[in-house]
Amino acid sequence: MDKTLSQNSKGFNILIMTKGVFWAISCSLLCILIFAFIIKFTAIPESVISPINQIIKVFSILMGCWVASRKIEHNGWFWGMILGACYTLLAFLVFSILDGEFHFSLNLLNDLVFGSILGLISGIIAFAIRK
Repeated sequence: MDKTLSQNSKGFNILIMTKGVFWAISCSLLCILIFAFIIKFTAIPESVISPINQIIKVFSILMGCWVASRKIEHNGWFWGMILGACYTLLAFLVFSILDGEFHFSLNLLNDLVFGSILGLISGIIAFAIRK
């Protein structure tokens, strides 16, 4: 009976993680859209774009972890790391489709590691805040 409960909660956690990833992607899309309008109507230097994009990633992953932390009971660091990795891969696909080109490079691997570490940290923070 414990095995069935464990398998059901794993499936439930995956469903909650999917919801968290989609919240994170939605948050990114909204923030990037707002940032694009700001860039269009102001004289923001190009050197600011990359750091702002990183801040948007951090914020989006944290939001996704926060959404997931409301339902997942434990191992916030692990689920946060998974969320960060899934977010990074899905964001790569979404923004590549919007850009019209797929560029596979070492940067994708770096982003995947960065996203996983951010997710791990965000998972710890989100679960700590929840309690």
